[in-house]
Amino acid sequence: MSEVITPEMTLYGYQVGVFPMADPGGGIAWFSPDPRCIFSFERFHVSRSLRQTVRSGVFHVRVNTAFGRVIRACAQRREGTWISADIIRVYSELRRRGHAHSVETWRDGRLVGGLYGVAIGAAFFGESMFHRETDASKVALVALIERLRERGYTLIDTQWSTPHLASFGVITIPRAEYLERLAAAIALPRRFDAKDPSDARHDSAS
Repeated sequence: MSEVITPEMTLYGYQVGVFPMADPGGGIAWFSPDPRCIFSFERFHVSRSLRQTVRSGVFHVRVNTAFGRVIRACAQRREGTWISADIIRVYSELRRRGHAHSVETWRDGRLVGGLYGVAIGAAFFGESMFHRETDASKVALVALIERLRERGYTLIDTQWSTPHLASFGVITIPRAEYLERLAAAIALPRRFDAKDPSDARHDSAS
């Protein structure tokens, strides 16, 4: 357990396979699950009804326009959240430095869902999501996967499996295999925020 968390410590943690969460005692604990849950582009599954919702355009997807609102909404979605004030402070700084990102769903000018995570090289580490309307967070997830696929990402970490994520076809792999994939992914230059996906593989890592 650590009582202090910094952006530098957090980025280093991701690169060696661990991630932080606030604990009930007010400190920060670090985790490295075994097995580890990841998304596979090949196995990513979108139901027919969700595909229809995506195509309908009922939600407007934006990227990195309301990171602070997204992380705070994720923190408020349940009691005993692991997203403490320190976590919000550190990830907000990572956003300012270009490492943390949000994918948001909007409807009629209102933020109704979204997710956030951290990008290093060709790895994206999903942290949390929220929704205020049915399917709003799922639409954000579909948009995220499409963005990562277009930009040549190779690893999408979801930490642990949940029934919600399982419906999309996540897989679990041994920690040793995860660390091998992680090392290969973070060595590749990618840009999450590149406007043209064709430029994303040839720029510095975001």
